[in-house]
Amino acid sequence: MANDSFVFKEFEVKQTNCAMKVGTDAVLLGAWCNLPQTGHMLDIGTGTGIIAMMAAQRSGSFIDAIEIDKEAYQQAFENCKKSKWNERITVHHTSFQKFIPSVSKKYNAIISNPPYFSNSVQAASESRTMARHTCNLNFEELADGITSLLENTGSFATILPLKEAEDFISIAKRNGLYTSRVMHVKTTCTKPAKRILMEFGFHKTLHAEETLIIENEPEADCQTNQRSYSNDYKNLTRSFYLGF
Repeated sequence: MANDSFVFKEFEVKQTNCAMKVGTDAVLLGAWCNLPQTGHMLDIGTGTGIIAMMAAQRSGSFIDAIEIDKEAYQQAFENCKKSKWNERITVHHTSFQKFIPSVSKKYNAIISNPPYFSNSVQAASESRTMARHTCNLNFEELADGITSLLENTGSFATILPLKEAEDFISIAKRNGLYTSRVMHVKTTCTKPAKRILMEFGFHKTLHAEETLIIENEPEADCQTNQRSYSNDYKNLTRSFYLGF
């Protein structure tokens, strides 16, 4: 992958001016989340605009994508404008906190690949700090805002590391949001899960916790470093990655 762009099957993501580049977390979330085929969807902290475009490819919904960082907003705006779904995606340069009182509609689905570092050393650049840390949007604010903007039958999807996922589930419950789908993400079958994909709704439901393994274990006599991706990972992301 060239550092300044990432080409998918149906769209291209320019990312030169974005602190956080295209990563596996965003692709997993955009491919895994449930989406309404019509209605309205919100992408919180859109970054490059990748999840907004993935959602547009997968559904016929109208999508609002918000981004607080000016350079990332401009990049997302241009990426979405050049996509075939530009008439259904609106990119807003604002914080989530300011966006909430500015809209009167409710959303059928809300998605966020949120910042999650709170106590770690902050990144050198201000933009990367904002993208990686909860200093501008903590979990309490995120859950509270979702509660006010989500339709009664709507869903919220996110991806987080294990500890942060536990914290967010607890905070979500206090706001009347309950897990409806959970998927643990492991790099290989022998490694512990490093991320959890989660979907929430207002109604308590029984749900199974699934596991996704990204890569097959290398053969014992394998002399190359070439990755071999699992069939489940390929099937989940096949509509997007060129190689699958």
